[in-house]
Amino acid sequence: MTGKRTAAKDGIPEFKSIEEEAEFWDTHDTTDFEEQFRPVRVRVSKRLTEPVTFRLDADTLAELRARAKEMGIGPTTLARMWVLERLRKEREGASAS
Repeated sequence: MTGKRTAAKDGIPEFKSIEEEAEFWDTHDTTDFEEQFRPVRVRVSKRLTEPVTFRLDADTLAELRARAKEMGIGPTTLARMWVLERLRKEREGASAS
């Protein structure tokens, strides 16, 4: 119990890896750190209703999946983010002309 209270008093530590962080939270309770939490804004996207299908070669799909995994998201989410980002840039470029 003493280690837990000391950790809460000292704050949430910096972690070197996700495994280290997981181990920390396996042995600590978030309620001990409530004073450190801050509200965040959450943006919820529009209801997505229209699917788009396109084909990728195996190497490209593997790279997309690997990058998405690094970011902690699915490959379709990453592809959608990139398409939306590019469309926004194209709109901004067109309006600047």
